[in-house]
Amino acid sequence: MTAVLFDVSAILSEVLRSNAGEAYNMITIPDRTEAAEYYFTYIDQVPTGDVCQVLEGQLADTLALFRGISGDRSLYRYAPGKWSIRDVVNHLTDTERLFVFRAFWFARGFDTPLPSFDQNVAAAAAGADHRSWESLVEEFRAVRAATVTFFRSLPPDVWARRGVASGNPFTVRALAYVAAGHVIHHTNILRARYLQPQQPAQ
Repeated sequence: MTAVLFDVSAILSEVLRSNAGEAYNMITIPDRTEAAEYYFTYIDQVPTGDVCQVLEGQLADTLALFRGISGDRSLYRYAPGKWSIRDVVNHLTDTERLFVFRAFWFARGFDTPLPSFDQNVAAAAAGADHRSWESLVEEFRAVRAATVTFFRSLPPDVWARRGVASGNPFTVRALAYVAAGHVIHHTNILRARYLQPQQPAQ
């Protein structure tokens, strides 16, 4: 009898896990009420499907792009006053931390509005050009891995929770899409403005 009860319990647990997974896989692209219109610059670039799979798959593609850039090339700026490639990668890491912290705050039930973020202040303080290129790439890898782990840990009902950051509304779901779309946006800029063959390295 004990063995039978154990088997039934195991089956029920598996069914619950399966149902939770089905609910999770039903997550769709955020609608226009889930973030300020500005953030759809990023959200609209994310392909349909499981956003956690997008975030995870994006890591390999982005690392391949970064690892194809030499240390010397990573100091390149396509115009005076523009960020270097190192600045861009540091910015991706900084903002990913920011988006995930906002998602964490709202997912865990906090309703206190969060402050704004000035990317130029952060970039100036980071001093990315004085760090090794390898360390910046590795930091991005580690932060994105933590991002995927966090979003994969969320129960299905949490994705719709809302909060305010920088004076703008967000759902947890929108922030996952913003994280993915932000990387798409900036890697497209890297390819178009920084990595064209005719541009000499500085």
